[in-house]
Amino acid sequence: MRNHEYWYSEIHAKGVKFSLGAEVLHQEQTSFQKLMIMKNETFGVFLTLDGYVQLTERDEFIYHDMICHPALAVNPDIKRVLIIGGGDGGTAREVARYKHIESIDMVEIDETICRLACIYFPRTAKVFTNEPRLRLMIGDGVGFVKHAPDASYDLILVDSTDPFGPGKGLFSREFYADCNRVLTEKGILINQHESAFYADDALLMKHAHDKIADNFPVARIFGFNMPTYASGYWYFGFASKKPDPLADVQLERWKDFDLKTRYYNADIHRAAFALPTYVQELLQSDWE
Repeated sequence: MRNHEYWYSEIHAKGVKFSLGAEVLHQEQTSFQKLMIMKNETFGVFLTLDGYVQLTERDEFIYHDMICHPALAVNPDIKRVLIIGGGDGGTAREVARYKHIESIDMVEIDETICRLACIYFPRTAKVFTNEPRLRLMIGDGVGFVKHAPDASYDLILVDSTDPFGPGKGLFSREFYADCNRVLTEKGILINQHESAFYADDALLMKHAHDKIADNFPVARIFGFNMPTYASGYWYFGFASKKPDPLADVQLERWKDFDLKTRYYNADIHRAAFALPTYVQELLQSDWE
């Protein structure tokens, strides 16, 4: 399979698959998951874990814009950030663009991802070597949050894989309760929230939202177009003790940061929280 093109295919639903012509650059079984790095002529170098696309050079900016910037627009005074997962470095890269942030702690369970990202994804992984505020720790994010002091972070970004394998614990009710305890009164939690189009993904999304809503008085969902993820549309969860992502957003203050973004902007912020009717009905349903 090395050094010649074949077709990488990912099953999105029964009778539905997403395929990319690819050259295999690297593959290995880590201590946690099956990792492959490939190259496609349209999407560039891309990473899969256990058979699911996690990152491509072409569209990573969309995901990383949306996991980071909406929270900083709602609370521009965030100073202490915790990232769970995100071993490619893209989320940390976006956080590090805010010069007023004092500390960025990052906990990634699989060291192999960070190591290989430095080789194959320098655009995202350069933050590991050029950002003095970043403290990268290899370990279990669930255990880290469980033992973190109360009110120790203003923002938690859960940049995780799907809710199985090494990412399973990051979708538990207990983990969200620990996040609530660790956040300051104006703190915000952003988590990878799956999609709502295909039934299996929608059920995972519904379960995650219900667990978060049990732990946070503010629990909202916002979406974004992601070409290489199932259905092409993906969601993050927004949770907090106080700030509301629409009523309390401070877009003029965010504009003062003068950051150039390729996906996120003030209009996208407002629109992202406008959910299609079928998603609203899913979140309000008793579907188990």
